[in-house]
Amino acid sequence: MAFTKLSIRTAGADASRGSISAAETDIWTIFRALRDARSVFGLRPGHIQTLQAMLSFLKPGHGETVFASNDSICQRVGGIDERTLRRHINRFVELGFIKRNDSSNRKRYRVRSSSGECISYGLSLTPLLQRASELIAIAHEMENNRRDRIFVRKQILTKLAHLEEHDPSNAFINLARKALRRKLSLPEYHALLANTDAECQSLSTPNDPPETMELPANDGQTVRHQSKSEEEKKDLDSNIGDEALKADLLTSVCDQATSFSTESLRNWLDIENHARTLAPMMGIHPETFEKAKNAVGAQKASCAIFIMLQLGQRIRDFGAYFHSITLGQRQDQFDPVALIKRLSKTALQTA
Repeated sequence: MAFTKLSIRTAGADASRGSISAAETDIWTIFRALRDARSVFGLRPGHIQTLQAMLSFLKPGHGETVFASNDSICQRVGGIDERTLRRHINRFVELGFIKRNDSSNRKRYRVRSSSGECISYGLSLTPLLQRASELIAIAHEMENNRRDRIFVRKQILTKLAHLEEHDPSNAFINLARKALRRKLSLPEYHALLANTDAECQSLSTPNDPPETMELPANDGQTVRHQSKSEEEKKDLDSNIGDEALKADLLTSVCDQATSFSTESLRNWLDIENHARTLAPMMGIHPETFEKAKNAVGAQKASCAIFIMLQLGQRIRDFGAYFHSITLGQRQDQFDPVALIKRLSKTALQTA
Protein backbone atom coordinates (compact mmCIF):
# COMPACT_ATOMS: atom_id res chain seq x y z
CA MET A 1 0.00 0.00 0.00
CA ALA A 2 1.10 3.60 -0.66
CA PHE A 3 0.43 4.70 2.91
CA THR A 4 0.55 3.34 6.41
CA LYS A 5 -1.07 5.90 8.69
CA LEU A 6 -4.28 7.91 8.82
CA SER A 7 -5.28 10.41 11.43
CA ILE A 8 -8.27 9.65 13.66
CA ARG A 9 -10.52 12.66 13.93
CA THR A 10 -13.48 13.44 16.11
CA ALA A 11 -17.00 12.60 14.99
CA GLY A 12 -18.11 14.87 12.20
CA ALA A 13 -14.63 15.41 10.89
CA ASP A 14 -15.73 14.00 7.56
CA ALA A 15 -18.30 16.76 7.25
CA SER A 16 -15.79 19.56 7.87
CA ARG A 17 -12.02 19.82 7.84
CA GLY A 18 -11.54 19.82 11.60
CA SER A 19 -8.32 19.64 13.53
CA ILE A 20 -6.33 16.44 13.30
CA SER A 21 -5.79 14.41 16.46
CA ALA A 22 -2.25 14.43 17.74
CA ALA A 23 -2.17 10.65 17.87
CA GLU A 24 -1.78 8.76 14.65
CA THR A 25 -2.88 5.14 14.35
CA ASP A 26 -1.70 2.57 11.84
CA ILE A 27 -4.92 1.69 10.05
CA TRP A 28 -3.60 -1.74 9.08
CA THR A 29 -2.93 -2.49 12.74
CA ILE A 30 -6.62 -1.81 13.37
CA PHE A 31 -7.54 -3.98 10.41
CA ARG A 32 -5.39 -6.86 11.64
CA ALA A 33 -6.90 -6.52 15.13
CA LEU A 34 -10.42 -6.84 13.73
CA ARG A 35 -9.32 -9.70 11.51
CA ASP A 36 -7.95 -11.62 14.51
CA ALA A 37 -11.01 -10.80 16.66
CA ARG A 38 -13.59 -11.44 13.94
CA SER A 39 -15.14 -14.42 15.75
CA VAL A 40 -16.14 -12.12 18.62
CA PHE A 41 -18.24 -10.05 16.21
CA GLY A 42 -19.52 -12.98 14.12
CA LEU A 43 -17.56 -11.97 11.02
CA ARG A 44 -16.43 -14.44 8.38
CA PRO A 45 -13.28 -14.29 6.21
CA GLY A 46 -15.39 -12.86 3.36
CA HIS A 47 -16.29 -9.84 5.49
CA ILE A 48 -12.62 -9.22 6.26
CA GLN A 49 -11.66 -9.42 2.56
CA THR A 50 -14.32 -6.84 1.75
CA LEU A 51 -13.07 -4.49 4.46
CA GLN A 52 -9.50 -4.89 3.25
CA ALA A 53 -10.56 -3.90 -0.26
CA MET A 54 -12.42 -0.85 1.04
CA LEU A 55 -9.42 0.29 3.09
CA SER A 56 -7.23 0.07 0.00
CA PHE A 57 -9.28 2.86 -1.63
CA LEU A 58 -8.40 5.36 1.09
CA LYS A 59 -5.72 7.91 0.33
CA PRO A 60 -3.59 9.78 2.86
CA GLY A 61 -4.88 13.24 3.60
CA HIS A 62 -8.26 12.60 1.99
CA GLY A 63 -10.22 11.52 5.04
CA GLU A 64 -11.67 8.14 6.01
CA THR A 65 -14.55 7.90 3.52
CA VAL A 66 -14.63 5.35 0.69
CA PHE A 67 -15.93 6.93 -2.55
CA ALA A 68 -15.41 3.89 -4.80
CA SER A 69 -18.49 2.41 -6.46
CA ASN A 70 -19.84 -1.01 -5.51
CA ASP A 71 -18.62 -2.39 -8.83
CA SER A 72 -15.05 -1.17 -8.17
CA ILE A 73 -15.07 -2.65 -4.68
CA CYS A 74 -16.42 -5.98 -5.99
CA GLN A 75 -13.62 -6.15 -8.55
CA ARG A 76 -10.96 -5.41 -5.95
CA VAL A 77 -12.31 -8.05 -3.56
CA GLY A 78 -11.96 -10.63 -6.29
CA GLY A 79 -15.11 -10.52 -8.33
CA ILE A 80 -17.81 -11.09 -5.72
CA ASP A 81 -21.37 -10.21 -6.69
CA GLU A 82 -22.89 -6.92 -5.59
CA ARG A 83 -25.53 -8.61 -3.44
CA THR A 84 -22.79 -10.21 -1.33
CA LEU A 85 -21.02 -6.85 -1.05
CA ARG A 86 -24.19 -5.19 0.22
CA ARG A 87 -24.64 -7.90 2.86
CA HIS A 88 -21.09 -7.36 4.04
CA ILE A 89 -21.51 -3.58 4.21
CA ASN A 90 -24.81 -3.95 6.07
CA ARG A 91 -23.11 -6.19 8.61
CA PHE A 92 -20.37 -3.62 9.25
CA VAL A 93 -23.02 -0.90 9.61
CA GLU A 94 -24.92 -3.04 12.16
CA LEU A 95 -21.72 -3.55 14.16
CA GLY A 96 -20.97 0.18 14.12
CA PHE A 97 -17.76 -0.06 12.08
CA ILE A 98 -19.08 1.79 9.02
CA LYS A 99 -21.42 4.74 8.67
CA ARG A 100 -23.31 5.53 5.47
CA ASN A 101 -23.41 9.16 4.34
CA ASP A 102 -25.73 8.93 1.33
CA SER A 103 -26.26 11.66 -1.23
CA SER A 104 -29.61 12.35 -2.86
CA ASN A 105 -28.73 10.22 -5.90
CA ARG A 106 -26.76 7.57 -3.91
CA LYS A 107 -23.54 8.59 -5.64
CA ARG A 108 -20.32 8.80 -3.64
CA TYR A 109 -18.35 12.03 -3.89
CA ARG A 110 -17.02 15.03 -1.97
CA VAL A 111 -17.95 18.72 -2.34
CA ARG A 112 -16.15 21.76 -0.93
CA SER A 113 -17.22 25.33 -0.33
CA SER A 114 -15.14 28.40 -1.13
CA SER A 115 -14.27 28.70 2.56
CA GLY A 116 -12.82 25.18 2.62
CA GLU A 117 -15.75 23.37 4.27
CA CYS A 118 -16.21 19.83 3.03
CA ILE A 119 -19.03 17.33 2.84
CA SER A 120 -18.27 13.69 1.96
CA TYR A 121 -20.89 11.29 0.64
CA GLY A 122 -19.90 7.62 0.83
CA LEU A 123 -18.94 4.89 3.26
CA SER A 124 -17.25 6.44 6.29
CA LEU A 125 -14.75 4.26 8.17
CA THR A 126 -14.33 6.82 10.94
CA PRO A 127 -16.30 4.63 13.45
CA LEU A 128 -13.87 1.77 12.83
CA LEU A 129 -10.86 3.97 13.48
CA GLN A 130 -12.43 5.44 16.61
CA ARG A 131 -12.71 1.93 18.07
CA ALA A 132 -9.02 1.17 17.58
CA SER A 133 -8.26 0.76 21.28
CA GLU A 134 -11.20 -1.64 21.78
CA LEU A 135 -10.27 -3.83 18.82
CA ILE A 136 -6.58 -3.97 19.67
CA ALA A 137 -7.38 -4.91 23.29
CA ILE A 138 -9.73 -7.72 22.19
CA ALA A 139 -7.20 -9.06 19.68
CA HIS A 140 -4.46 -8.94 22.32
CA GLU A 141 -6.63 -10.85 24.80
CA MET A 142 -7.50 -13.49 22.20
CA GLU A 143 -3.83 -13.92 21.27
CA ASN A 144 -2.89 -14.37 24.93
CA ASN A 145 -5.71 -16.91 25.31
CA ARG A 146 -4.49 -18.79 22.24
CA ARG A 147 -0.92 -18.91 23.51
CA ASP A 148 -2.06 -20.07 26.96
CA ARG A 149 -4.18 -22.84 25.43
CA ILE A 150 -1.20 -24.08 23.41
CA PHE A 151 1.01 -23.91 26.51
CA VAL A 152 -1.40 -25.97 28.65
CA ARG A 153 -2.07 -28.40 25.78
CA LYS A 154 1.65 -29.15 25.46
CA GLN A 155 1.86 -29.86 29.18
CA ILE A 156 -1.06 -32.30 28.92
CA LEU A 157 0.50 -34.12 25.95
CA THR A 158 3.81 -34.44 27.79
CA LYS A 159 2.13 -35.91 30.87
CA LEU A 160 0.01 -38.28 28.75
CA ALA A 161 3.18 -39.56 27.08
CA HIS A 162 4.62 -40.20 30.55
CA LEU A 163 1.45 -42.06 31.56
CA GLU A 164 1.47 -44.12 28.36
CA GLU A 165 5.07 -45.10 28.97
CA HIS A 166 4.42 -46.40 32.49
CA ASP A 167 0.81 -47.63 32.17
CA PRO A 168 -0.24 -48.22 28.52
CA SER A 169 -3.54 -49.80 29.57
CA ASN A 170 -4.69 -46.74 31.50
CA ALA A 171 -8.17 -45.85 30.22
CA PHE A 172 -7.68 -42.18 31.12
CA ILE A 173 -5.15 -41.78 28.29
CA ASN A 174 -7.67 -42.55 25.53
CA LEU A 175 -10.33 -40.34 27.12
CA ALA A 176 -7.91 -37.43 27.40
CA ARG A 177 -6.71 -37.79 23.81
CA LYS A 178 -10.32 -37.84 22.57
CA ALA A 179 -10.99 -34.64 24.48
CA LEU A 180 -7.93 -33.01 22.91
CA ARG A 181 -9.36 -33.59 19.44
CA ARG A 182 -11.97 -30.93 20.19
CA LYS A 183 -11.32 -27.21 20.41
CA LEU A 184 -11.32 -26.73 24.17
CA SER A 185 -11.58 -23.47 26.07
CA LEU A 186 -8.79 -22.43 28.43
CA PRO A 187 -10.76 -23.46 31.58
CA GLU A 188 -11.43 -26.87 29.97
CA TYR A 189 -7.71 -27.27 29.24
CA HIS A 190 -6.87 -26.38 32.86
CA ALA A 191 -9.42 -28.91 34.14
CA LEU A 192 -7.98 -31.62 31.89
CA LEU A 193 -4.46 -30.74 33.05
CA ALA A 194 -5.55 -31.04 36.68
CA ASN A 195 -7.04 -34.49 35.99
CA THR A 196 -3.88 -35.54 34.16
CA ASP A 197 -1.73 -34.33 37.06
CA ALA A 198 -3.86 -36.34 39.48
CA GLU A 199 -3.47 -39.41 37.29
CA CYS A 200 0.31 -38.97 37.12
CA GLN A 201 0.53 -38.51 40.90
CA SER A 202 -1.46 -41.66 41.52
CA LEU A 203 0.83 -43.51 39.15
CA SER A 204 3.97 -42.26 40.87
CA THR A 205 2.69 -42.92 44.41
CA PRO A 206 5.21 -45.28 46.00
CA ASN A 207 4.02 -48.53 47.44
CA ASP A 208 3.53 -48.63 51.19
CA PRO A 209 6.79 -49.71 52.82
CA PRO A 210 6.67 -53.10 54.50
CA GLU A 211 5.99 -53.01 58.19
CA THR A 212 9.05 -53.62 60.30
CA MET A 213 8.73 -56.38 62.84
CA GLU A 214 10.94 -58.22 65.25
CA LEU A 215 11.63 -61.65 63.84
CA PRO A 216 12.23 -64.54 66.19
CA ALA A 217 15.40 -66.55 65.87
CA ASN A 218 13.48 -69.67 64.92
CA ASP A 219 12.63 -69.83 61.16
CA GLY A 220 9.60 -71.96 61.93
CA GLN A 221 8.14 -69.13 64.00
CA THR A 222 8.71 -66.73 61.05
CA VAL A 223 6.73 -68.95 58.68
CA ARG A 224 3.90 -69.29 61.20
CA HIS A 225 3.82 -65.48 61.69
CA GLN A 226 3.57 -64.81 57.92
CA SER A 227 0.84 -67.45 57.55
CA LYS A 228 -1.11 -65.84 60.40
CA SER A 229 -0.82 -62.41 58.75
CA GLU A 230 -2.20 -63.76 55.47
CA GLU A 231 -5.11 -65.37 57.32
CA GLU A 232 -5.89 -62.08 59.07
CA LYS A 233 -5.89 -60.25 55.72
CA LYS A 234 -8.29 -62.81 54.25
CA ASP A 235 -10.53 -62.50 57.28
CA LEU A 236 -10.57 -58.72 56.90
CA ASP A 237 -11.60 -59.00 53.24
CA SER A 238 -14.28 -61.49 54.23
CA ASN A 239 -15.64 -59.07 56.83
CA ILE A 240 -16.02 -56.34 54.20
CA GLY A 241 -18.20 -58.56 52.07
CA ASP A 242 -20.12 -60.85 54.40
CA GLU A 243 -20.62 -58.92 57.63
CA ALA A 244 -20.11 -55.22 57.05
CA LEU A 245 -21.85 -55.19 53.67
CA LYS A 246 -24.35 -57.78 52.52
CA ALA A 247 -24.58 -58.71 48.85
CA ASP A 248 -28.36 -58.19 48.74
CA LEU A 249 -27.98 -54.68 50.22
CA LEU A 250 -25.49 -53.72 47.51
CA THR A 251 -27.71 -55.02 44.69
CA SER A 252 -30.84 -53.38 46.08
CA VAL A 253 -29.26 -49.96 46.63
CA CYS A 254 -27.26 -49.96 43.38
CA ASP A 255 -30.23 -50.81 41.16
CA GLN A 256 -28.65 -49.16 38.12
CA ALA A 257 -25.95 -51.85 37.92
CA THR A 258 -28.39 -54.61 38.87
CA SER A 259 -30.75 -53.65 36.04
CA PHE A 260 -28.11 -54.62 33.46
CA SER A 261 -28.00 -58.21 34.71
CA THR A 262 -30.15 -60.82 32.98
CA GLU A 263 -29.88 -63.14 35.99
CA SER A 264 -30.32 -62.60 39.71
CA LEU A 265 -27.17 -61.70 41.63
CA ARG A 266 -27.29 -64.03 44.62
CA ASN A 267 -23.77 -63.87 45.99
CA TRP A 268 -20.48 -62.02 45.76
CA LEU A 269 -19.20 -64.25 42.95
CA ASP A 270 -22.20 -63.26 40.81
CA ILE A 271 -21.58 -59.61 41.69
CA GLU A 272 -17.89 -59.86 40.77
CA ASN A 273 -18.67 -61.47 37.39
CA HIS A 274 -21.28 -58.82 36.66
CA ALA A 275 -18.87 -56.01 37.65
CA ARG A 276 -16.26 -57.49 35.31
CA THR A 277 -18.85 -57.31 32.50
CA LEU A 278 -19.84 -53.73 33.33
CA ALA A 279 -16.28 -52.38 33.57
CA PRO A 280 -15.51 -52.20 29.80
CA MET A 281 -18.93 -50.61 29.18
CA MET A 282 -17.88 -47.81 31.57
CA GLY A 283 -14.52 -47.20 29.89
CA ILE A 284 -12.55 -49.26 32.41
CA HIS A 285 -10.02 -51.62 30.85
CA PRO A 286 -10.35 -55.28 31.95
CA GLU A 287 -6.68 -55.28 32.99
CA THR A 288 -7.32 -52.27 35.21
CA PHE A 289 -10.18 -54.13 36.91
CA GLU A 290 -7.95 -57.15 37.51
CA LYS A 291 -5.22 -54.92 38.96
CA ALA A 292 -7.78 -53.30 41.26
CA LYS A 293 -9.05 -56.70 42.30
CA ASN A 294 -5.54 -57.78 43.27
CA ALA A 295 -4.88 -54.49 45.06
CA VAL A 296 -8.05 -54.00 47.15
CA GLY A 297 -9.87 -57.30 46.84
CA ALA A 298 -12.59 -58.55 44.52
CA GLN A 299 -15.47 -57.33 46.68
CA LYS A 300 -14.19 -53.79 47.07
CA ALA A 301 -13.41 -53.51 43.33
CA SER A 302 -16.88 -54.82 42.49
CA CYS A 303 -18.49 -52.40 44.93
CA ALA A 304 -16.65 -49.56 43.22
CA ILE A 305 -18.19 -50.49 39.84
CA PHE A 306 -21.73 -50.72 41.30
CA ILE A 307 -21.47 -47.47 43.28
CA MET A 308 -19.96 -45.48 40.38
CA LEU A 309 -22.74 -46.57 38.05
CA GLN A 310 -25.31 -45.61 40.69
CA LEU A 311 -23.78 -42.13 41.04
CA GLY A 312 -23.95 -41.73 37.27
CA GLN A 313 -23.47 -38.15 36.05
CA ARG A 314 -21.83 -37.07 39.31
CA ILE A 315 -18.66 -38.76 38.01
CA ARG A 316 -17.20 -37.19 34.88
CA ASP A 317 -14.69 -39.93 34.05
CA PHE A 318 -15.41 -43.48 35.22
CA GLY A 319 -11.99 -44.81 34.19
CA ALA A 320 -9.97 -42.15 35.99
CA TYR A 321 -12.18 -42.26 39.10
CA PHE A 322 -12.02 -46.07 39.35
CA HIS A 323 -8.23 -45.99 39.05
CA SER A 324 -8.03 -43.28 41.71
CA ILE A 325 -10.10 -45.09 44.36
CA THR A 326 -8.67 -48.57 43.80
CA LEU A 327 -5.08 -48.07 42.61
CA GLY A 328 -4.33 -44.40 43.26
CA GLN A 329 -3.96 -41.98 46.12
CA ARG A 330 -7.64 -42.21 47.16
CA GLN A 331 -7.46 -45.96 47.65
CA ASP A 332 -7.47 -45.74 51.46
CA GLN A 333 -10.26 -43.14 51.43
CA PHE A 334 -12.69 -45.31 49.49
CA ASP A 335 -15.20 -46.82 51.95
CA PRO A 336 -17.93 -48.77 50.10
CA VAL A 337 -19.84 -49.51 53.30
CA ALA A 338 -20.25 -45.84 54.17
CA LEU A 339 -21.19 -44.96 50.59
CA ILE A 340 -23.85 -47.68 50.39
CA LYS A 341 -25.35 -46.52 53.69
CA ARG A 342 -25.44 -42.94 52.41
CA LEU A 343 -27.05 -43.98 49.12
CA SER A 344 -29.56 -46.12 50.97
CA LYS A 345 -30.51 -43.21 53.26
CA THR A 346 -30.88 -40.89 50.24
CA ALA A 347 -33.11 -43.39 48.49
CA LEU A 348 -35.37 -43.66 51.55
CA GLN A 349 -35.67 -39.88 51.85
CA THR A 350 -36.64 -39.43 48.20
CA ALA A 351 -39.06 -42.36 48.23
